[in-house]
Amino acid sequence: MKRTLITLVVIFLTVSFINAQEYRTGIGVRAGNFSGLTIKHFNSQRTAVEGLITTRWQGFQATLLYEVHNRAFDVDHLNWYYGVGAHVGFYNGSHTYWGNYGRAYTIFGIDGILGIEYSFDEIPVNIGIDWKPVLNLIGYSGFWSEGAFSIRYIF
Repeated sequence: MKRTLITLVVIFLTVSFINAQEYRTGIGVRAGNFSGLTIKHFNSQRTAVEGLITTRWQGFQATLLYEVHNRAFDVDHLNWYYGVGAHVGFYNGSHTYWGNYGRAYTIFGIDGILGIEYSFDEIPVNIGIDWKPVLNLIGYSGFWSEGAFSIRYIF
């Protein structure tokens, strides 16, 4: 009885693992309001950490997100995800619509993310589209809404 139960648990966990994630790590580009680089790494079957280095207004921003992934519409290789995170950015107010001319800004805030992505079976590529609401708390405070398209090499 014990042996049968252990065997069933191992089979269940193996099948769950195979169906839960399409890749372990992906590196690529992100194009949208804030464009730059993206790296996503799965640290468990359904959860991933994503790092973004993006540019805008002749400045840059670094974002770290924690994401939960789920199968979308019962379609293989199609996943939707949501998550939260934080960012820090550095901008010159001379190049922004919101800043003061000549003033440097360091911003810090919290981020959300909601997206959908597809991993191709034939080639090691993943594409995704997401919406990322941002609330700046320090520096220039306010709400931003970002959208982007990402393409990653996955391995």
